[in-house]
Amino acid sequence: MSLAILYCRAQVGIQAPLVTVEVHLANGLPALSIVGLPEMAVRESKERVRGALLNSGFEFPARRITINLAPADLPKEGGRFDLPIALGILAASGQLPKNILQEYEFLGELALSGELRPVRGTLPAAIAARSAQHQLILPRTNLSEAQLVEGLQAFPAEHLLAVCDHLTGTQPLASDKPDAPPTTIEPTNPDLAEVIGQPQAKRALEIAAAGNHSLLFIGPPGTGKSMLASRLAGILPPLSEAEALETAALHSISGNEPDPRNWRQRPFRSPHHTASAVALVGGGSNPKPGEISLAHNGVLFLDELPEFERRVLEVLREPIESGQITISRAARQASFPSRFQLVAAMNPCPCGHLGDGSDRCHCSAEQISRYRARISGPLLDRIDLQLEVPRPDPRLLLQRHSDGEESSLQVRQRVEQCRRRQLDRQGTTNSRLAGRQLERHTAPDPAGHQLLLRAMQRLGFSMRAYHRILKVARTIADLNQADQIGVNHISEAITLRRLDRRDTAAV
Repeated sequence: MSLAILYCRAQVGIQAPLVTVEVHLANGLPALSIVGLPEMAVRESKERVRGALLNSGFEFPARRITINLAPADLPKEGGRFDLPIALGILAASGQLPKNILQEYEFLGELALSGELRPVRGTLPAAIAARSAQHQLILPRTNLSEAQLVEGLQAFPAEHLLAVCDHLTGTQPLASDKPDAPPTTIEPTNPDLAEVIGQPQAKRALEIAAAGNHSLLFIGPPGTGKSMLASRLAGILPPLSEAEALETAALHSISGNEPDPRNWRQRPFRSPHHTASAVALVGGGSNPKPGEISLAHNGVLFLDELPEFERRVLEVLREPIESGQITISRAARQASFPSRFQLVAAMNPCPCGHLGDGSDRCHCSAEQISRYRARISGPLLDRIDLQLEVPRPDPRLLLQRHSDGEESSLQVRQRVEQCRRRQLDRQGTTNSRLAGRQLERHTAPDPAGHQLLLRAMQRLGFSMRAYHRILKVARTIADLNQADQIGVNHISEAITLRRLDRRDTAAV
């Protein structure tokens, strides 16, 4: 029977669904047709495959060739199907054995010379191949991505002939893997000890890292807001293997090959304030991940927050809550994870000098109100910590950086201990508590409860702010290794919500 069946992987968002490549040769006028919802790049593969087979010394069958990419309702795109289509034609025409094809999955674009060219999104395909207990044959250029998946047997090849020699047993491809990437990597992020002074801001940064809370710094230019934000990723715990693979897969489908040297580090994304809504959340006719997904399991830093267009900032509201973004288009829909930690920075007024003691600010109350109104109340409600960063004492600049300043390593050790406490108690970080879990694990003592009720009445906190204060207080208690949330924990959490008050104009 002139039928060959092979396996490949498509790309749908961050997923890599299995595609069965069925090649059938029949009598009739010579022709080649590809069915199964192929896009233009896939339909054009017949010319690349024809040239690659002929230039590699194989016979191209002068028969009616039908190639079915199943399932038929799954869109197929890109050149990743070239290699399995070429091998299927060779197997269906008797130029390759069929008996071992189903042990493998094939991935690769063919040049007219028969050389294998890299494809995008190799990592999700490698993860799926390991789950299916299949071996993977792919272009050598993509090998570094596949090697991130432990337990996968991957065979890199540079030419179609090398793949055929492997399948016939003439010259097997080498599957030797280099040393596995280290499971623990010392972060290369800037050190927190380089930030002089700002003890309250550093405390807020530690609380944010410990409980995975969002954070907003407010202060005049040059007070260290951006320096502090850039050091958050360095005090976060390292990624687990599952988290690292998921994050690296998002970068892979975006065309950014993960670096094996630092793929276990938390991502830090800092888009410019001119970024569009599509740049932040992703989009396009073929949906691709945006900055919030590229910051998945890491930090998204928005500097000069009020300078972003308001409609751009509003698209962040749902992903902050759900940790996922779904992009719908007329032809397809794609979902990407976006569990990022938001850190933002802003000036207190349009000129930036309000409250810095220099008397240089001449902004009117109306100008200040309009400036801050660029950030909506619902978005501010979703930011757990809102902290003023004052101008530091110039005398501190005479100190050496190492004098009395904690390093990122020291802070990270406390953060990791606090995270373990949360995970052992409730299975998630405090910022993700909801429903009955929230009621069970964030109940303060009577004095703390009364303090929070009085603060809500006097400062005008919303119910969302109420719950977020409880989550932050729970993190503060965990850092202090306290089982019960007390007055001091509630009090500190309230002081860390500066902009979410009725008296914000008095900053």
